[in-house]
Formats: sequence, structure tokens, C-alpha cells
Amino acid sequence: MALDPSFIGRTYPASPVYQVSRAKIREFAEAIGDDSPLYSDPAAARAAGYSDVITPPTFLTIINLAAINVVIDDPDLGLDYSRMVQGDQKFDYHRQVHAGDELRVIVHIEDIMYRAGNDFINMRADIFDAEDNLVVVSHAQLVVRDAAKPEEVAS
Repeated sequence: MALDPSFIGRTYPASPVYQVSRAKIREFAEAIGDDSPLYSDPAAARAAGYSDVITPPTFLTIINLAAINVVIDDPDLGLDYSRMVQGDQKFDYHRQVHAGDELRVIVHIEDIMYRAGNDFINMRADIFDAEDNLVVVSHAQLVVRDAAKPEEVAS
């Protein structure tokens, strides 16, 4: 089944609020093997000019993935999870994320295209803090392998 191109421009409801905690930051840093004291020592983070420990750059994958899964699980989109792989992801930071932040994510489908036998879906996730300030914009591309050509689906 091909992805439904009418979903281009669709915005999904905001995710539940995620409370960024020191414990989760420390666990993530340990999991990726980064022992920077900025991720575990509040005094080191304050000395570097932050209000509390900060997150590693890819920490927001934790909440971003949950929000993107809402899109993936939308049955009307036509995405076959068993054939999906991640093609690309990047994070554009407006400010550093730190312990104590309360974040929510709003996902937008920016593009859906068919190329070389695969469907591509490009999504943007806007991540806001409790004051509705944009903190990070995440861009992700998912690839659905061996997709049906759009004209094959229409017939």
C-alpha cells in the first residue's frame, strides 16, 4: 500500500508533557557512553552557565519517537511498519534542554514522495517548553521499502 499523499500538511495533536529529569539524562548519557559532567553534575553544569544538567544532543529522540509513532500508527496513512527504516534525522536547537524542562511535541507531515520503489515521508516535530517557547525542531525522514507505485494504487 502506498502512503496517502493527502496527508502532506497534516498536523497531529500535541504529545503529553514530558518532564526532563536528571535521572533520565544520566541514564541516556550512560547508554551512549558519554561521561561529560554536564550531563550528570549540576555544579559542573552551573559552572558552564546552565541552570541544571543538560541533555546530550540526541536525548530528544526519546520524546520525538513517541510523537512520531502516533503518525506511524495512523491506519489511514497506509504505512507498513514492517518495511520501514529511518532515513535521516536532525535536530535544530533554539536553546539547550536541561533537567526540569517540561516539553511537548507537535508533529507535522511535510512531504510524502515515491522514489526508486520506496515511499519517503518527511516529518517535522516542533518541541515546546511549558511557556510555549520553541526549544527544538526535529526533522525525520522515514523510508518504506518496496512501496507500491502511486498509479498502481489508484487503479
